[in-house]
Amino acid sequence: MSFIRNSSLLIALLWLSGCGITPPADWQPTEVNRVQDAKAWELKGKIAVKTPEQKFSTNLYWLHTPQSDELRLTSMIGSTLLLLTSDARSASLEVDGKTYQGRNANELVQHLSGWQIPISQLPQWIVGLPGDADIVARDAAGQPKTLIEQRQSPPWQIDYQSWQQLPHHQLPRLLTLQRQDVSLKIQLTEWQALTEKLPQGKSHE
Repeated sequence: MSFIRNSSLLIALLWLSGCGITPPADWQPTEVNRVQDAKAWELKGKIAVKTPEQKFSTNLYWLHTPQSDELRLTSMIGSTLLLLTSDARSASLEVDGKTYQGRNANELVQHLSGWQIPISQLPQWIVGLPGDADIVARDAAGQPKTLIEQRQSPPWQIDYQSWQQLPHHQLPRLLTLQRQDVSLKIQLTEWQALTEKLPQGKSHE
């Protein structure tokens, strides 16, 4: 089986995100007091990736729910480069008119590109939650400044350059993920907590 090695596909596989997805019909916007209280969310932003071979920047959109993730990477003019969907049972990657299947997103991306991207942990890191990583430094406001993820060797280092104030809580504005010679710089421009729609006549307690 051939592996994805050409430049355009490798660029897409480095981050797996984008913009333009409409939230599923069974989810709706909501407000939360803490980001960890959000059962689901969607975000938009920009990402810059730098490797020894190349560097690029593009738009970012991510839809995250407890059951699944749907990520799209798009060009600056809005065309889709890649779509990744994953849940607890499997992952599917659509790129260049082809569809690839795998047991999970981490393994699928590594198999196709050779890169070990911690996709399963990114939903926590991108919104400022450490997950399984260690907080090794905090800023003056007490927010995480540097995380180290020791489960992979060499480890990932996550640095939060700035935070932004939302109506009820703070969220990272700019962060960088670094591992050896791979660097991912992410800027969040929009974030929205989502809640599941209930059947008509019912309400959340």
